[in-house]
Amino acid sequence: MKVSSVEEMKNMDKQAMEKFGIPDSILMENAGQAAYFVILKEFGIDRKKFIVLCGTGNNGGDGLVVARKLHSMGAEVKVYILGEKKYGEAAAKNFEILSRMPIEIKPIDLDRMRIDIAHSDAIIDAIFGTGLSKNVKGMHREAVKLINESGKVVFSVDIPSGINGNTGRIMGEAVKADYTITYGLPKIGNILYPGYEWGGKLYLSHISFPPSLQNSIKVSINDPIEIPERKKDGHKGSFGDTLFIAGALSYFGAPCFSALSFLKAGGGYSRLATARSIIPFLGSRASEVVFVPLKETETGSIALENRDKLLELSEEVDMVVMGPGVSLNDETQQLVRELAANIRKPLIIDGDGITAVSKDIDMIKKRVAETILTPHLGEMSRITGLSIKEIDERKIEILQKTASELNACIILKSAHSLIGCPDGRVFINLSGNCGMATAGSGDVLTGTIGAMFGLGLNIEQAARMGVFVHGIAGDLASFDKGEDGMTAQDVLNYLPVAMKSCRKDSLKERGVHLI
Repeated sequence: MKVSSVEEMKNMDKQAMEKFGIPDSILMENAGQAAYFVILKEFGIDRKKFIVLCGTGNNGGDGLVVARKLHSMGAEVKVYILGEKKYGEAAAKNFEILSRMPIEIKPIDLDRMRIDIAHSDAIIDAIFGTGLSKNVKGMHREAVKLINESGKVVFSVDIPSGINGNTGRIMGEAVKADYTITYGLPKIGNILYPGYEWGGKLYLSHISFPPSLQNSIKVSINDPIEIPERKKDGHKGSFGDTLFIAGALSYFGAPCFSALSFLKAGGGYSRLATARSIIPFLGSRASEVVFVPLKETETGSIALENRDKLLELSEEVDMVVMGPGVSLNDETQQLVRELAANIRKPLIIDGDGITAVSKDIDMIKKRVAETILTPHLGEMSRITGLSIKEIDERKIEILQKTASELNACIILKSAHSLIGCPDGRVFINLSGNCGMATAGSGDVLTGTIGAMFGLGLNIEQAARMGVFVHGIAGDLASFDKGEDGMTAQDVLNYLPVAMKSCRKDSLKERGVHLI
């Protein structure tokens, strides 16, 4: 499913009207009707009391349609207009129609509105649409706070008022909705946090937009990809042979989680090249992994003199994963850079490996084989030279630019991780939960991506499905154990169940419900 920016949705509106001749009055009617059907399904209408809060733009016009339809089905409806009426033609026509009905239409009066809300059953939020570009202030801010303090069920039209349609960020104050009905496509602000959380259950109506209007949009929800069937006569090499270059004296968990998760997610042959002294400890936890002992630096990290041995070994495998827990030792960081520049196989760089290559990021551009980078916001800051704040505010734009410049697939890890491709496409992942925000979880992700490649997906598909499966494992662990106290080990342990679920079920689009 595609996800649009505010500007792309405005263009879709324009094309629908100009290219296909669909008048805005029909689009508005369809939008209001879609919201009406959600209210009918989720809450009921007959003899219930609704307060509809309408702004003065098209979002408010949609709210006027909702009010009319609720009234027609026996509900008691009161409408508040927030601001001076400056409606366009379609919204003005709906205001005129509504004015002829026995429905109270009032200008904003916070004291009176507070009383009416207290005696209502639910609130329809149609104050601001997706085009909000400045912080909510004054009477609008007070109205939003009143909605949130009311304790009533809230239905938001297109996006909760106060949520930025392009970023999901709260613009000073925002409505906390129980249900949101969005139109045409989900907006980025509907899908990224905190907008996703503040929107409640998200419904989508295409309101008559022809599918061809979506063709140029490059952002999508990360829907699951079919995983190739396991060969009945396969051996361990049939399901991927991956070399992990990971670990140091102070980091036992990272190499263990990454190399084991490859096997737990269906990979066949996991080799772990690591500091010689820690292998006895790792072996007791990961006896299924084949270990390659390496010479160490004085601090117990992987020494630079292992370079040629590792390059030679990399030629024998299908993929290399490098970086989990290798430490920030200067010599080891130099080793990572030299290996990244010379390994001729597909390469995943994670953790401390990203810190190493960020000091000479141009080497990634020069790689012939495919590269996947898995940064969190801090590591993305090192790669781009931008502040964490700036990246957080412009995630998709910066991800698209960086993935294109580096000719790499980049997984920007966060709540609803983003997978960016070199051609500008971005996939927003909806699986996973906040219980996964724990040490070692990213190491489990790297091995899971490696397993997807080993099972036969291409690099882009492996990145996407690795993120998805990793999130499903976290969701399954959360369902059984709860989010508090979840560890990377829990996510690791649920990988086989996650894979079974992905193979067995079609796994419908997550987080968006079609109407």
